[in-house]
Amino acid sequence: MLHNVKVLSFTHFLQGPSAVQFLADMGADVIKIESPKGAYERHWSGVNAFLNEESVFYLLAGRNQRSLSLDIRTDEGKEIVYNMIRDTDVIVENFRPGVMERLGFGYEDVLKINPSIIYASFSGFGSTGPYRDRPGQDLLLQAMSGLASLNGRKDQPPTLVGSAIIDQHAAVLGALGIVGALFERQITGNGKKVESNLLNAALDLQIEPFNYYLNGFNLYDRSESGISSRFHQAPYGIFETQNGYICLSLTPTVKLASVFDDEKFLEWTKNDQFEKREEINARTVQHLKKNTTEYWYELFKANEIWCSFVNDYEQVESDPQVEWNKCILSFDHPTAGKVRLLSHPVQYNGETLELRKSPPKLGEHTEEILKDLGYDQETIKEYSQKGFIRTINNMSSKNANHSK
Repeated sequence: MLHNVKVLSFTHFLQGPSAVQFLADMGADVIKIESPKGAYERHWSGVNAFLNEESVFYLLAGRNQRSLSLDIRTDEGKEIVYNMIRDTDVIVENFRPGVMERLGFGYEDVLKINPSIIYASFSGFGSTGPYRDRPGQDLLLQAMSGLASLNGRKDQPPTLVGSAIIDQHAAVLGALGIVGALFERQITGNGKKVESNLLNAALDLQIEPFNYYLNGFNLYDRSESGISSRFHQAPYGIFETQNGYICLSLTPTVKLASVFDDEKFLEWTKNDQFEKREEINARTVQHLKKNTTEYWYELFKANEIWCSFVNDYEQVESDPQVEWNKCILSFDHPTAGKVRLLSHPVQYNGETLELRKSPPKLGEHTEEILKDLGYDQETIKEYSQKGFIRTINNMSSKNANHSK
């Protein structure tokens, strides 16, 4: 789909790498430019997850890309990047605002070399404004954007979501913006600057409750028991059963009266499901605790009540629909060994996109890319010896010397 689209990726952490991985999955030639020491995500991973010293945090957003390792602060490094920009379609960067300008690769600098470039900048708060220089990080934005205040029960502190959902949503929005800009350029021939930031992405995730608020409607207090949002009617959320938990969603009281054999539910109107949420919740909980999760699940399903088990990852992994959708990608990595990761989340003509390239080793394609740019072997060897670039060969020699 994006074959013949060339992307230079100056990205690190999660937001930027995830965005370019979407483009790479769709066929773009993504070249990850990183220092001779390697990007941050090569050296850190959540729960200290490393497979034979390969960071899973790097592997999860590094597939279908090439790695060019060079010091872009040097004159030689800058020259290489400038040579590449001339026939590049897209630049993606998520340094702090101002860093690319100081390096000489800001939007205005790049336009002078390639006026049709699509230049995508990802940041915490945007490239301008009062928070421009604040550190942008998923956890901080969950707190600052109001997202945390939606979660948790009334007697608990605001509750954070246990995953970097804002990073990932900002990555999707950024990739969407890039694809839109590429489509427009086919028509007009003009490039564009695309910006995605965590603050905007965090607010977009709250498109429903925040828009209620903006139009003068107050959200309900957080629930004392079970309701997982501050704007839905009861029962709506996760409830305790005799032996575990079950999730209920958007259930009419008439159906509850039937499955619970309790006429009290018939006294409550649709409006009461909003206004008397805690009363309905409490009575729902009383019934659910009388029997097991499995019992209620089968009864609810038979009565067309929206419900779900509350799964842990082991159950998710073996779920038949997860398997059917091919949500998990397995492949052999030359160093990490057997790797299992989430696959590209969109299907095309009923098919999931396949892996074309394993996440590359640091500098794996440096020599290949420089030769394509016209650099001869002697120059590449000289740059490698001086430390301007890093290649697989000089990495191997360093490792060999170290082992001696």
